Amino acid sequence: MSRRKRPLSAWASALLSALILIFAFPNFDLWPLAWVALVPTLVATLRGETPRRAFLLWWSFGTVFFYGSCWWLTHAMTHYGGIPAWIAFPLLVPGALVLGLFPAAAGASLAWSCRRHGTKGLIFFPFAWTALEMVRLYVTGQLWNAIGYSQSYVPTLIQPARWGGVYAVGFMIVACNASLAALIARPRRATLIASASALALIAVVILASRPPKENRVEEVAAQLIAVQPNVPVDFRRTLDETQMLVQRHVQLSLQGLQQTDGEDDSLRVVVWPESPMNFRYARDASFRQFLAEFARTQHVAVLFNAMEPAPAGGIYNSALLVDERGEPVAQYDKIRLLPFGEYVPLPRWLPGASFVSAVVGDFTPGARYTLMPIGRARAGVFICFESAFPSIARAFASQGADVLINISNDGYLGATPVLRQHLANAIMRAVETGRPVLRVTNSGISARISARGEVIEQTPSFQATVRVWPVEKVVTAPTFYAAHGDLFAVTCLLVGLAPLLSERARRLFQRAGKD
Repeated sequence: MSRRKRPLSAWASALLSALILIFAFPNFDLWPLAWVALVPTLVATLRGETPRRAFLLWWSFGTVFFYGSCWWLTHAMTHYGGIPAWIAFPLLVPGALVLGLFPAAAGASLAWSCRRHGTKGLIFFPFAWTALEMVRLYVTGQLWNAIGYSQSYVPTLIQPARWGGVYAVGFMIVACNASLAALIARPRRATLIASASALALIAVVILASRPPKENRVEEVAAQLIAVQPNVPVDFRRTLDETQMLVQRHVQLSLQGLQQTDGEDDSLRVVVWPESPMNFRYARDASFRQFLAEFARTQHVAVLFNAMEPAPAGGIYNSALLVDERGEPVAQYDKIRLLPFGEYVPLPRWLPGASFVSAVVGDFTPGARYTLMPIGRARAGVFICFESAFPSIARAFASQGADVLINISNDGYLGATPVLRQHLANAIMRAVETGRPVLRVTNSGISARISARGEVIEQTPSFQATVRVWPVEKVVTAPTFYAAHGDLFAVTCLLVGLAPLLSERARRLFQRAGKD
């Protein structure tokens, strides 16, 4: 291949890798493709790309991937923001470019390593990739569609998350890609043996990561009635329409309660998800009275979402629990807020920042991980896209949560891949913590997820429905990941930096010798 044609083939390889990886994620769900998606770009890098060119190559890969897998962000803009599609879609480009910088850095480090160590430099690539996924979370606040999430619907393959989080699953995938790329770029007997050994080791680690047995259940602490009301996103709702939607919540709750009659004497808790209802508990006396009467009459606890007062005149996005007597017993205030949805990450002095805040809202982040008593079990309740943050679920598990409950509203993003991508995050949190997750949503996908990441039951999207699930009190200790956090990812960071640090040290010694 001539050097004149090589740049074109390299760019084609980056585009091909991005498209293959997009197809590995929902809604395409061709998850096996993730294990080979990076191979074209890895091979192109191994064929002599400089670190600078490799950076640009992997930047194009990352930009296309994040844009192609997160295009659904335009739905809210075009349907509720009044922004034309021809403006909304280009607005995603800057964000995709920023997220693409992290694969770009991994690619540049690969080219740098291979210039010094040849194909052996591939050894460091899974470590660099994994470390940069962690760095992406801390720099941008986003870990959405990390490569490990592509396997969320295959329980057997995501068990390494028990000790290394979603990062460990991603490491296995990238290591597989690197092994195959080495074999293609350097088809020799030694490479075949090394690649086969690496692939065998990956398989052994995945199989060895399986939990020895299911979580031991001490008792069924409660029956949870998961209400999916399918409240439409409508900012011009009349009072009569609001009352009708409240009655829909009640009727679905009663349907669920009828399914529990005569089952056992355990507590029953009705869960109303995050939704556009914008309930206010502290400042709405009529709603407090209505909810208290419902709880007392039906002998149920109610867990619901509300906008609650915060210091300095602010507002919390909260989950509140009212017991069978109609008394409030626990409140969790959402800690991780949605940028440009619940707050505006812009300085107040910036022109237009106040206007944008008035349009999208300006919530106050919470600060405490409050466990909620559900019968004799303890539940960690997190709200909406907090399921995308491993630290949230991990904090609840480490504090003794027996079950995790995720209340969410994805309706404003439409019937797009976000529904299954969001559920993929909740599945990973179950495996990472070794705790079942009960996901209750406004418009779907509501789901009961086992501690092994198995989706036991799920609801259809954009349908009003109700499910009844057991709340199980477990006696199994939290996973290694829940106890020790991102230790594996931090280790990857140190290993990934090792070649750079050793080269820096070598140059310093050389200079010292010359002096």
